[in-house]
Amino acid sequence: MRAHPMVGDSLIAVHLLLIDVAILLFTRFEEAPDFAPWYVALPVDVLTVLPLVVRRRYPLVSAYGVLVLGAAHAALQLGLASGIASAVSVYSVVIYAGRAHGVLYLVLMVVASATQILLQYDDGRVINAVVVALVLALCWMLGEFVGARRAYHAEVEARLHLLETERDQATRIAVAEERGRIARELHDVVAHAVSVIVVHADGASYAIRTDPGLAERAVRTISDTGRGALAELRRLLDVLRGEGGGSEPRVPQPTAADLAEVADAMRAAGLPVLLDVDGDLGELPAGVSLGVYRIVQESLTNTLKHAGPGARAEVCVRRGDDEVTVTVTDDGAGRARQVAGTRAPEPGGNGLIGMRERAHVYGGTLDAGPSPGGGWHVRARLPVRLEP
Repeated sequence: MRAHPMVGDSLIAVHLLLIDVAILLFTRFEEAPDFAPWYVALPVDVLTVLPLVVRRRYPLVSAYGVLVLGAAHAALQLGLASGIASAVSVYSVVIYAGRAHGVLYLVLMVVASATQILLQYDDGRVINAVVVALVLALCWMLGEFVGARRAYHAEVEARLHLLETERDQATRIAVAEERGRIARELHDVVAHAVSVIVVHADGASYAIRTDPGLAERAVRTISDTGRGALAELRRLLDVLRGEGGGSEPRVPQPTAADLAEVADAMRAAGLPVLLDVDGDLGELPAGVSLGVYRIVQESLTNTLKHAGPGARAEVCVRRGDDEVTVTVTDDGAGRARQVAGTRAPEPGGNGLIGMRERAHVYGGTLDAGPSPGGGWHVRARLPVRLEP
């Protein structure tokens, strides 16, 4: 545990006072007992070293206090306390007040020291002047060195603090991006599953009396869709909670090779889907393959929700050497709804935003909107080879 700085400064002042008192007791009073009685010398000694106690907190107040009181101390020739205190003050001003204040104070100290030497010494002026100059120069250099070290450590601490702040900020950004990705995954899962469930529930409610077999198949589809959605939701929520080390097996991410299952699920939900795949989709990068799957899934889900009864959808996936192209079109009530004003583009929806971001994150493009002849289209291009 480090002591308070004032404690160390107080010890310096006490040591200087004891040195000066010892000099006064063993030399000065014995040589000139009629010069500066003890009741004058002791208070002046105490007052001269007292400002050193606050030299770190108030360096200028302490330094100029030592300068003024040290002049009286030197005039009475009471000992070394004024000289040592002045040297410590030069060092303190350079460190704690700055170089500009240090230069001014050093000039005043040189003037005061030169005046004292001229007035009090007839012999040995040159030697005294050299000694004073060396002491002041040493204190100045020591102050510059320690001040530079303090500034260096302060800069290092500031840089470390900045790096820690940047690291924390980067961590928060990464967490936010991951949460956004998971939110889009959750949206895809929930939107698709709920759309299928709602369509089948409506169909089952109409057919439960007239066609119990159809109603039973619809309820079975609802059950299977709900179980699949719950399994994927659990996986995503486990990732969100950071439960990556569980022993339970994870459901694998869907890929472009699973597009037939999406088409079958949509056909079972009442949406005729024509799936046309050209090229081998099994060798696509995992992220691109998942992106193709999600784009098709989201597009067909939007068709199921918004295209109206009697709509048909066509999915065309082309695998080239450099890119894979995904086109999803429907001939739903696009023309009628556009005329009625009820099927306007929904650029703010999370589904369209998620599809576009999935394409952009892999360096691809996505275009979605009403088709000229009616209906809706989604066209996406994703590169087959990702840049490292």
